[in-house]
Amino acid sequence: MDFDYSEEQQMVKDALARLMSERYSFEARKAYGASPAGWSQDLWSRYAELGLLGLNFPVEYDGSSLGAVETMIVMEALGGALALEPYLSCVVLCGGLLRHGGSPSQKAALLPAIASGKTRLALAQMEMHSRHDLHDVQTRAQPTDAGFVLNGAKSLVLGGDSADSYIVVARLAGEQRDQNGLGLFIVPADAPGVERRGY
Repeated sequence: MDFDYSEEQQMVKDALARLMSERYSFEARKAYGASPAGWSQDLWSRYAELGLLGLNFPVEYDGSSLGAVETMIVMEALGGALALEPYLSCVVLCGGLLRHGGSPSQKAALLPAIASGKTRLALAQMEMHSRHDLHDVQTRAQPTDAGFVLNGAKSLVLGGDSADSYIVVARLAGEQRDQNGLGLFIVPADAPGVERRGY
């Protein structure tokens, strides 16, 4: 087996290593962390220009149709720089959920917006009581004539304080710890009743 990077993978690695060494000194990281967003909006735009935000999205959604190895290369570079940008939460988690479980209209609306850096999503899964049990969900989704009304609270939403929208896990049926009866809902951050607190 050949474990060497392909030419394209090496280009991604080199471009990102160069960007991190130029823009992510310890002093720069401290300044990004002290900004209102807690990370660099300018660097987020640069990631979009380099194609990193749509790296493993399909080409028809403005992505590059690359895979896990390329994602690993990006995550290794961001981890090495202790980067603060919400790449894992927005691109890997939410982008992956949309890629595999979103409707065609959701993919068409959101994946190109993520890839261009115009939209940031966060996964709202965990609740204060749930700990390691991913099925322990009290948040409820009630059907209405206009769609659904969600009622509940989420905690430790990675990248949640600066997200434009959330992918929220809510219970459609069953009891609190049932493995079935869960659904995913896209909720805009400015939807009525949404409150968030960053820390």
